[in-house]
Amino acid sequence: MEGRREADVNITARRQPGSLREAIARRAAFAREPHPAGVHKPPLQLLFAELRSFYRGRHKGLRVEPAARPMPVMLLPGFGSHPRRMKPMADALAAAGHHVHEWGLGFNFGPNPQNFAFLMRRVGAIAHQHKAPVALVGWSLGGLFAREIARRAPWMVAKVITMGTPFSGDPRANNAWRAYQMVTGHSVDQPPIDCDFAVKPPVPTIALWSPRDGIIAPRSACGWPEERDRAVSIRCTHLDFARAPAVVAEVLRQLDIEG
Repeated sequence: MEGRREADVNITARRQPGSLREAIARRAAFAREPHPAGVHKPPLQLLFAELRSFYRGRHKGLRVEPAARPMPVMLLPGFGSHPRRMKPMADALAAAGHHVHEWGLGFNFGPNPQNFAFLMRRVGAIAHQHKAPVALVGWSLGGLFAREIARRAPWMVAKVITMGTPFSGDPRANNAWRAYQMVTGHSVDQPPIDCDFAVKPPVPTIALWSPRDGIIAPRSACGWPEERDRAVSIRCTHLDFARAPAVVAEVLRQLDIEG
């Protein structure tokens, strides 16, 4: 019996390095993929502006009026980001009277069946707690989670607000797709959950986008009329979607709009 256990351990030990090598090789192959011809992404000068905005100090505070329609709101962070990055928005929404909830997963390192199932349960629990559907506010990749949750369970969702979210067009129309593939280990063409991000959820869906976005091509974040209900242009960097006063003010305004 002991010999069998040792053999099992040895087999596992031999498999692990191979699995690790395969994972590294797969990610290296993803990093070498060329950008497809004809697929536009933001120019380098806008990407450099993103780096400057990352190290920018705090924005000036925003005067917040009481919400016309207080509701439960979940904030979903962007790829590689932690909910702390969205704290200025969370504080402003709470000050207006909304019931603000984090997504509960810490850093956003991409979807998988387990974390997506967790989010579905969490949104359902929040809706049950407040006896009201939840507004989902998703930044970048967080917005893709939000759209898919609303598409699958519209009875749990009041509305979806995306901010710089690449739900439309080619998934490589951005400056982040290689990094995304290297971190997640899967192609942007083959997400590990069954989804169709371009399909408009059957709830009010608002897309905030910026012509100054250095990460996501504006057309991908704006979408086409049949892919969202409203699109609003805001002049900010991609990283500032989480905290810029103009963005926070627009999110508050959209939450107050019925429908």
